[in-house]
Amino acid sequence: VEISSLSEKDILVLRLDLTDRSSHEAATNSVLKHFGKIDVLVNNGGRSQRSLFVDTNLDVYSAIIELNYLGTISLTKHVLNHMVQRKKGKIVTVSSVMGIMGAPLATGYCASKHALQGFFNSLRTELTDYPEISVINICPGPVQSQIIQNVFTENLAKSIENSGDQSHKMPTDRCVRLTLVSVANDLKEAWVSDNPYLAVCYLWQYAPTWAWWLMNRMGKRRIQNFKSGVVSLFFSP
Repeated sequence: VEISSLSEKDILVLRLDLTDRSSHEAATNSVLKHFGKIDVLVNNGGRSQRSLFVDTNLDVYSAIIELNYLGTISLTKHVLNHMVQRKKGKIVTVSSVMGIMGAPLATGYCASKHALQGFFNSLRTELTDYPEISVINICPGPVQSQIIQNVFTENLAKSIENSGDQSHKMPTDRCVRLTLVSVANDLKEAWVSDNPYLAVCYLWQYAPTWAWWLMNRMGKRRIQNFKSGVVSLFFSP
């Protein structure tokens, strides 16, 4: 507010739990009551993962899907109902490069992001009668944030011990700026990442056999580092 023309009435902050799906309709109605419309929905809630599948309890996978996937599409459903009535709006979902490729120690996280990619790419085809409703997927690579401190591990009660250095990751403000540019230009999908992660995305897209070979080599080293307590710099969402 201090550095813009916004006033207090232009801002509404609501607490929201993506896993409490019964609250999403009321939250949507609160926003509509305050502003009268919803122009843009940015789905940006979720948690990552650091654990090997063979060591991970299934309830961790259930929790990842409940939060990252079902929570996101639940909120989207209520907001989309309003956008369909207006025949206008933007649905922006922060997916991940992990929605494009696969990586070790993040099987559940990758699965949830692949699910989001599939869902919103399919939803876009259902909205062809509403050309002014945009469905935009943002796929960031590693970004400086709190996501590592809050990752799922092999069981729900355990937190990660070492989140490591984040200096190699994209600064948050850079990721936000590129996301806003993508949203303003109605890009259906944007990969927001530095190299080498961006190069691997292209490799995964256009030369998957080479990508599998590379990922197996890099993944083996990442797993070795993980088991020895060393934080790997490769494919850290």
